[in-house]
Amino acid sequence: MSGPVDLIWWITAVEIPAVAGLFWLTWRMRGEFSDRLESLRASHDAEMIELRDGLADFKLDVARNYVSIPYLKDIEKRLTAHLLRIEAKLDHNVPAA
Repeated sequence: MSGPVDLIWWITAVEIPAVAGLFWLTWRMRGEFSDRLESLRASHDAEMIELRDGLADFKLDVARNYVSIPYLKDIEKRLTAHLLRIEAKLDHNVPAA
C-alpha cells in the first residue's frame, strides 16, 4: 500500500507545485513580452514620426537653399534658346516637298 500513497504524495507534493510554477512563469513571461512589444512599438512609431518630420524639414531646406528661382529661370531661358536654335536648324535643312 505504500506504492500508491507514495505516488499520490509525489504528485501532490512535487508535481502539482512544479507544473503550477511553470504555468505561472510562462504566463508572466508572456505578459512581460507583450508589455515590451508594446513599448517597442510605441517607441518605433515615435521614431518614425520624428524621421518623417526631419525628412520633410530637410526637403524644405533643400528646396529653399539649393535651388533659387532666378537660377531656374536662367536655365529655362538657356534651354529654350537652345531648343529654338535646334528647331531653326531643322526647319532650315528640310527641303520643301
